[in-house]
Amino acid sequence: MTEKTFYITTPIYYVNDKPHIGHAYTCIAADVLARYHRLKGENVFFLTGSDENSQKNIVAAEKAGYTDMDQYLGIQAAIWQQAWDGLNISNNDFIRTTEERHKKGVYKFFDLVNEKGDIYKGVYKGFYCNGCEAFVTQSDLMEGNLCPIHKKPVETIEEENYFFAASKYRNAVLDHIEKNPDFIQPASRRNEVVNYIKDHFVDVSISRHFKTAKCGIPLPIDTEQAIYVWFDALINYLTGLGYGSEGEDFETFWPANIQLVGKDIIKFHCALWPAMLMAAGLPLPKKIFAHGFFTINGDKISKSLGNAIDPVELSMTYGVDAIRYFLLREIRFGEDGDFSFERLKERYESDLAKGIGNFASRVLTLAAKVPAKDLEDTDALDDEDAQAMIETAWSTYNTALDNCGLEEALRVVWECISWGDKYIEQHKPWELVKEDPSHFANTMVLLVEVLRHISVMIYPFMPETAEKLWRQLDIEALERAQEGQKLIEWQPGTVSRPSKGDSLFPPLIS
Repeated sequence: MTEKTFYITTPIYYVNDKPHIGHAYTCIAADVLARYHRLKGENVFFLTGSDENSQKNIVAAEKAGYTDMDQYLGIQAAIWQQAWDGLNISNNDFIRTTEERHKKGVYKFFDLVNEKGDIYKGVYKGFYCNGCEAFVTQSDLMEGNLCPIHKKPVETIEEENYFFAASKYRNAVLDHIEKNPDFIQPASRRNEVVNYIKDHFVDVSISRHFKTAKCGIPLPIDTEQAIYVWFDALINYLTGLGYGSEGEDFETFWPANIQLVGKDIIKFHCALWPAMLMAAGLPLPKKIFAHGFFTINGDKISKSLGNAIDPVELSMTYGVDAIRYFLLREIRFGEDGDFSFERLKERYESDLAKGIGNFASRVLTLAAKVPAKDLEDTDALDDEDAQAMIETAWSTYNTALDNCGLEEALRVVWECISWGDKYIEQHKPWELVKEDPSHFANTMVLLVEVLRHISVMIYPFMPETAEKLWRQLDIEALERAQEGQKLIEWQPGTVSRPSKGDSLFPPLIS
């Protein structure tokens, strides 16, 4: 039987500044999906990285006083990697587009497309947005000549460079979208992309002259030109797997199962990228999921407003898991939303401290009073209502995460917690411990099992919290998760000696 694989990617990020919470949002979402598929026993590859062949990086380096770009990029890339480590992101690799392995893959890809006759020399005359590092058309602009993303005027440029015959693949891309309705998600983005391809998808300039572009991979057929940033950057999804170099990861994992992007770059990923892959004779990714934007207390994230939140610094106050939970519970994945410090504090206190934290504390405190031999009594788990609740929860949870429904999956977990709280109030185990020890033991064995399932469900979202619970429950789940084994079955009798440890979510320090 062939091992099931799962390959997920995030966009690669410009390293002209440190990451803010918007960047973290995408990586955390990808991490949740990667961890979930590992729990299912799948062979997972999770890729993120840095886009370093960018004019933005040049400008930032000069502003910071660096004359050695390699040194600047190395320092900045390390800052991003450390940030993802600090947020417990479990990526398998971090690709940098200045690495030799990436250049090899770009050249291989370019040669395939060029040999097919889909690269030609021409003159580009039109608009260019420095913020997007993209050529744009009049139809892309707002209020005359403003970029709709950056709200700044675009440049008018004219230069001789090289083009990719993207329009040649217009009908093929449209046909693929029609035959594969899950290719672009959420569905609201699909019509936007289809209309763009029908009305505005034209051949794309894929190079800039080194007189105007101070960085980039030299064009193999004209070394006075640099490969345009998007034609270079998109190929990272292949080179991160070893495309163009020796190795088995590309053959094992491509095509990607899910490529996560922000909605601002959906046209590049859902129109240009499929056309490029078709030209190179490579399979298309199975799904491209475009999440929305979120504001900060109602305002757009902006350097000028000074509201770009450092997610690592924020985690110093709330903890990493609380940040991960809040972002994915508060904002429905795929839609726009707002980040509010007030709402973060409310979620921490209600959902985390008083929710899962209090439920776990109650269960573990009482369960510690159950004799060890009674914890092995699996007859206590023959409660049909409890079994039905857990089985339904897992079914809904799996369906949600299989379809990128991150908020929905978390809602299911908190319904399990609510069920457990009601069960405690109905059975009053603090009274049973003296009045009916047998009933008390059965009650606590069942509640411990419910808590065990909850601990596994939260693992993709809040891995540190899950691991704390596994240690307190004295089960082998931690080791099994690290080995990528499936943990989601109803397995009575796996808890041997529960104990109450430190509070999962202690009170916030004012």
